[in-house]
Amino acid sequence: MIETETNLLELIENNDWKTAKRYLNELDANEVVRVLQDAPIREKIILFRLLTREQTKKVFKLLSPSDQKDIVEALGSKPQKVANLLNDIEPDDRTTFFKELPEHVAKPLIQLLSPEERKIADLLLSYPKDSVARLMTPEFVAIKPNFSVETSFEYIRQNGRNSETLNVIYIVDHEGKMIDDIRIGALLLASPKQLVEELMDYRFVALNAMDDQETAVKLFKTYDRVALPVVNEQGVLLGIVTFDDIMDVDEQESTEDFHKFGSIQSAITDPIKAKVYDLYKNRIVWLFILVFMNVFSGAAMSNFEEVIQLYVPLVFFLPLLIDSGGNAGSQSATLMIRYLAVGGVKLNDWHKLVGKEFIVSFFLGITMAVGVAAVASFRAPEIVIVVGLSMILTVMIGSLIGLLLPFIFTRLKLDPATASAPLVTSLSDICGVIIYFSIASWFFGF
Repeated sequence: MIETETNLLELIENNDWKTAKRYLNELDANEVVRVLQDAPIREKIILFRLLTREQTKKVFKLLSPSDQKDIVEALGSKPQKVANLLNDIEPDDRTTFFKELPEHVAKPLIQLLSPEERKIADLLLSYPKDSVARLMTPEFVAIKPNFSVETSFEYIRQNGRNSETLNVIYIVDHEGKMIDDIRIGALLLASPKQLVEELMDYRFVALNAMDDQETAVKLFKTYDRVALPVVNEQGVLLGIVTFDDIMDVDEQESTEDFHKFGSIQSAITDPIKAKVYDLYKNRIVWLFILVFMNVFSGAAMSNFEEVIQLYVPLVFFLPLLIDSGGNAGSQSATLMIRYLAVGGVKLNDWHKLVGKEFIVSFFLGITMAVGVAAVASFRAPEIVIVVGLSMILTVMIGSLIGLLLPFIFTRLKLDPATASAPLVTSLSDICGVIIYFSIASWFFGF
């Protein structure tokens, strides 16, 4: 790929457009994307403009939002080229592109669309931001139950050219309401004179246009489909959502959860192109909040100044103990957030998990206590019991905090990923300090 990119850039440098165009359009769309991603902005635009119209459609879909925006901005001086590009790409891909743009940028671009495509774009963008309807394409094939198999294939040949997938054919009544779907293989194997209604079993899975996109992800995983139909409240078939779009949503949701778990406000798609202020803004809020949370750790320690002064070796083991509690809590939180996200556990399952986590964290605490007690026996034998007991309780409390926070956030209708690792760690630190010095005060008679 490095050699391919070098050759293309050399051809551009030498103004050999004809050879570059021929070479470029022999590549697979994914290979072209890899070349464009690594190319400087000027060469990126030139290479994109050398693509054929069909290749342009495929490549644009695969580019990152920032690259898509750069290309459209560069083509802005040639409105007809922008119009051709936006009219050619699939409606769902176009909607995804528009939703990433500020409204004042997207509106002029929508006006460049043909009346038919503009109507589709306006319809899809009218749905809520994270709804299934934003992912759907209205380009599908639907037949009637009274069609014969032979008639159905004739209809598919005439109307299926622009359909995003023909793996599944949808069956609607005279009002457009969906009544079934049928795999293309079943039609191929059926007798030409057989009626479609004879092949129907009236069992199908459909998404509601107003469903959340995460619902669509779960349904695709559950039913293992390449596409799912989208209907409105009346059951009228509006469009379809394909597996590739769901994969993009799943990746986006996972990225957002990952960022939230690191206490980052919103996902950063391209840190290289991101502005310094945006990177700062995404990180400062939670860091600032956690600063004040950690003040409680200091306040807790201040209440134990006397025992700390008399038994200075206690301070040596403090970071080790509170970090262990935070790490155990982060582990529990990570597991629960993931299980809640994929539906492995439900909100009402928390009480089933608390008992199990109590036992697991107890054994984890004992194991870690043995290790820290061995260190303490050489460093400060007089506090071995304090350190060992503190380790057990700190690990157990940290684990239970990590387990319960995602359930609490879910109950409050908040994203459980917001129960981030730094938040769990901060709470575990406060508890760890109180547990450690309380045991020490009790043990030494304060």
